[in-house]
Amino acid sequence: MSKLAIGNADASMDIVQDAMLKLVQKYSKKPSDQWRPLFFRILNNKITDYYRRQAVRKKLFIADLQSSDSAEDVRYSLIAKARHSDNPDTKLQSDRRLEKFIEAAGKLSLRQRQVFILRCWEGLSTADTAHAMRCSQGSVKTHYSRALHNLREILEAYRDD
Repeated sequence: MSKLAIGNADASMDIVQDAMLKLVQKYSKKPSDQWRPLFFRILNNKITDYYRRQAVRKKLFIADLQSSDSAEDVRYSLIAKARHSDNPDTKLQSDRRLEKFIEAAGKLSLRQRQVFILRCWEGLSTADTAHAMRCSQGSVKTHYSRALHNLREILEAYRDD
């Protein structure tokens, strides 16, 4: 989630580590079934903080699916198939599809991208996603629906390439 939101592997790993550390420091006494949504709330806040810091730095120094597929189908076809393959052509094709998907997801609004990652990739429920993002379940459903619709449109355009 962090890597997709930030686009920088090193910065995203730092954000994830900070989020994990904060979870352990502040919430280790909470019941374990609450850790997952708490972690994603913390991670979401860390990502938002990162964007705020980037905006401040820019100002200071003045110096970036097919409609029949379900979210689970997309998740497994993009991630599981991208793993090692015996056939180099299959591996190359999977890598290209994954690159196109990541590029398409990067075109989503930040909220749509976050909801999509939490719901589809991380498998959180609507309620847990709403808790992690500090918004209503209705908002999660709306952002998720829009994210799927936008991804389908963007990926359909790639099909023509």
